[in-house]
Amino acid sequence: MKLNSDINVLGSLPDWSLIKVFLSEDMFSIQEKGGIHQYTSIKTDKSVKRFEKAIKTTLIHNERPALETIVRQAINLNTTSFDTLLLLFWNASANNELFNYLNEKVYFPAFYSGRVSIKNDEVVACIKDLKLTEDDLKKWSELTVSVTASKYLTLLKKFGLMEGSRNKNIVHPHLSDRLFVLFVYWISAISDKPNLVYSHWLPYCFSEKQAFLDRLFQKKFSKYYNVVYTGDNLTIEPVLSYESINEYIIES
Repeated sequence: MKLNSDINVLGSLPDWSLIKVFLSEDMFSIQEKGGIHQYTSIKTDKSVKRFEKAIKTTLIHNERPALETIVRQAINLNTTSFDTLLLLFWNASANNELFNYLNEKVYFPAFYSGRVSIKNDEVVACIKDLKLTEDDLKKWSELTVSVTASKYLTLLKKFGLMEGSRNKNIVHPHLSDRLFVLFVYWISAISDKPNLVYSHWLPYCFSEKQAFLDRLFQKKFSKYYNVVYTGDNLTIEPVLSYESINEYIIES
């Protein structure tokens, strides 16, 4: 597992508008235009550089250029909209292995079991279990583990998936038709194997598998993708280009 500090950095990001800034800017171009203080109240360039790296590598970048295009279009449209925040959540999960691991082991089990909240101690315990097999994690102190657990829950809150301050409660989002189509395009591209029945990305649609399948076959979505389903095999073929899907759904 590749580990970095992006969970801690993004969990501490005080100014979410920097995400849009770093779509087209970097620290060099910002300094040429008069400095970072034109964009944010964050005091030091060193801090902003840390945020820049985490934003670009975890939130904006995607190894599949088509998916990065969707993310960039959404950020340009509205950085803090519900749809954009979920796209950023999906993208962060694809880019950050520890974040994805904690989602699979802590967040989604709690979400799908109908629980109300997740405690920091649960995340700490999960990271400590992972330390037993991951050499890089063995170097982490108790404080680092605790801070990372706390920032993980804070980051879920920033994505709109939890609410509250000290005791954070789970939010159960419903995907709009637009966001559902975007998820279908997302999972079609991000999954390593064509059969999506067993894709570990299915929980990211925030509904049980059967509910996802029922919605997938609704006639109103047939103009966006073609589906073949045999009970133990599911393949989805997007009809539109990834470059045009965002604009097409908005206009439909």
